[in-house]
Amino acid sequence: MSHAEYSRSRHGVWLSAAALFTDPLGRVLLVQPAYREQWLLPGGGAEPGESAAQAWVREVGEELGVERTPGRLLAVHWLPPDHPDIDAGKIVPGEVRYILDGGTLTEEEIATLRVPADELLGFEFVDSTQARERMIPVDEQILLAALRARLSGTTAHLESGRHVGEVPPLDRHNVYVRPRTGRTWPWHPEPVPAGLPVKQAWGWLFAPDGRVILVVDPGNRLPTLPGGTVETTDGSPEETLKREAIEEAQVTLGDDIVRLGWVHDATGEVYGGIGPCARLRLTAPVTRIGPAKADPATGRTFARLLATPDQAAALLGWGENGYQQAELAARRAHERWGIPYTTPVPISELPPAGS
Repeated sequence: MSHAEYSRSRHGVWLSAAALFTDPLGRVLLVQPAYREQWLLPGGGAEPGESAAQAWVREVGEELGVERTPGRLLAVHWLPPDHPDIDAGKIVPGEVRYILDGGTLTEEEIATLRVPADELLGFEFVDSTQARERMIPVDEQILLAALRARLSGTTAHLESGRHVGEVPPLDRHNVYVRPRTGRTWPWHPEPVPAGLPVKQAWGWLFAPDGRVILVVDPGNRLPTLPGGTVETTDGSPEETLKREAIEEAQVTLGDDIVRLGWVHDATGEVYGGIGPCARLRLTAPVTRIGPAKADPATGRTFARLLATPDQAAALLGWGENGYQQAELAARRAHERWGIPYTTPVPISELPPAGS
């Protein structure tokens, strides 16, 4: 075969690159094209001779008006020529799309973003739960896989919006970053003032390796710390946490439960509009992990994830408030129980049979 014949025999496909940017609360940056209804991640097709990274730099500069260096590869996706989400009449030979991390933009950096009026109508940071409302299905699938890969410290390999090989825990349980209304509620790393009712007790519960447990309700796919409402039958918020840890996550806690601080809820709306109240945050070591079973309050079996404190804070979506709690919890766990600080590792799932 001659060089010319060999060249003609090679697979010709499109190449594109997209950027995953988030704001300090973990919301994802989407742009609104002037030429289509659905929203997109910033980025676009590579020009002849461009690499994916070069296309990323050029497109981010053109679409957002900033100079950035791409971060690590979060996802690579193969879109086949016959994919149902391709617009009718468009001839696509197949497309390889790279999703590269743009990092977290500060409020000052966000204020400098500018979009070209002839190409984009605007941009917005949205919770991952809102992506379905803005994007075509395959683009939403790619975005979620890339975001979850960033949160877990992995890279996703996708074809037609689906994982190739084993599906990671965050994708297997379709976990979203939690869009919390209390993101701006003040965090107080100190005792609750006398007279302020404590209505909630949630815990940073540490496994021996330094990771913490998150539970995910399959009814809403949102991660949370184990815990819940302080009932009148509970002797203390610590007893609430022990009870909820068993009911939601089937984990047993040590008796040494430490109060970290509290979040100020000014209205108590979820508790019937009772007015100002405290949502307590505690930490405790896990002494036993039981078999997964249904939560008696909901009848649903929650997914049980192991994440580093920082990964948990990112998934909880509390912004700087959450990272402050995570740092304090890890420090208390290390000082009090000798639990090690964690190094970045992929998020994993507790075995259904327990351990």
